[in-house]
Amino acid sequence: MDEEMNQLQQEPEVKEQGGSITFANDVLATIAGIAACDIPGVAGMSGGFKDGIVELLGKKNFTKGIKVTVKENAVTVDIQIVVDYGVSVPEVCKNIQDSVSKALETMTGLAVSAINISIQGVKFKELNAPEEEPAEEEKEDK
Repeated sequence: MDEEMNQLQQEPEVKEQGGSITFANDVLATIAGIAACDIPGVAGMSGGFKDGIVELLGKKNFTKGIKVTVKENAVTVDIQIVVDYGVSVPEVCKNIQDSVSKALETMTGLAVSAINISIQGVKFKELNAPEEEPAEEEKEDK
């Protein structure tokens, strides 16, 4: 349903001297997703059940957890993320907003009206498994 909403919305258009440039919403979502994933403290993007199945099948989806809305050539981005445990969430969110805004404005020339971030979870560091006893052969060599 989110995909249908993205396709029904007006696609942004930039008027240039020789014509116009139109961006598909998936292009904007991909730019935003890549910019957000590059920020330290972001453990991953959060998506729905369908995205989880696609991820299990090994297909990388940069638009996972990203919703783009365009009104009057101003872009609003909604991002759902999972953060690493122990990071400053406000700082991570500010860095995401700066990075996504800069990437979209630089690459498309479109104005960014808002970048809304929703924290969907916290990823804890994996505990290291206890060290195993040396194999019997190694014990005998000593």
